[in-house]
Amino acid sequence: MIFSTEQLERYNRNILLSGFGEEGQEKLHNAKVLVIGAGGLGSPVLYYLAAAGVGTLGICDGDVVDLSNLQRQIIHTTNDLDKLKVISAKEKLSALNPDLKIFTYKDRINSKNILELLSDYDYVIEATDIFSSKFLINDACVLANKTLIRGSALHFCGQLMSIKPKESACYACLFDTPPTGEVPTGASVGILGAVAGLFGTLQANEAIKIITGVGTPLYNQILTCDVREMDFRKIAIKRNENCRVCGQKGITSLKDY
Repeated sequence: MIFSTEQLERYNRNILLSGFGEEGQEKLHNAKVLVIGAGGLGSPVLYYLAAAGVGTLGICDGDVVDLSNLQRQIIHTTNDLDKLKVISAKEKLSALNPDLKIFTYKDRINSKNILELLSDYDYVIEATDIFSSKFLINDACVLANKTLIRGSALHFCGQLMSIKPKESACYACLFDTPPTGEVPTGASVGILGAVAGLFGTLQANEAIKIITGVGTPLYNQILTCDVREMDFRKIAIKRNENCRVCGQKGITSLKDY
């Protein structure tokens, strides 16, 4: 594509990067990315992808902005209380970068609607805090053959991995099924807002790397950090050929967890 003078100025610091250039910027412009979750992780994901020039962004979240969100969900403000998060997020992103196509989905994902939702996108970023949704998104991306970048943040810790279906380990290779009984949540044990910001930013960075082909994605690896000691670790993982989701006899349909 031919970038306008204004676009060349806007994305100048991207284009100057070694190995990136206008070709990398064009790849971002042509990319279609769905972000599921517009909260603590989704806020920096959306901001940085919009700023970088990802041409088409989908935002999926069924919640409204609550006062307790504002400690970490930086895309929303006090004036957005009780507003749908997808609407609040779209307003901020449109103001930041009017070049973008932004689509919003206020319905909660389930086994009936997620494959249709994914069909319009090339890449999916999972930025939820609900275990059942994490597993459903993983399963849907494997079935639909969509590259998935998933993250989580809780307490003082976060983790991140990227998944190329049928080629690298999926979420179910690591954790076979959702945990049963009570599980820790931000509401029960707390979460440092900056942890969500850090790992959301890393998710955005991972997406940009995968889209442009600059750098090495976190396939077959999981990145973790406890920010109290800034103890970053990359742990090698392997795809399970017998995985109930992506293995040789993996799933052929979806279910709700």
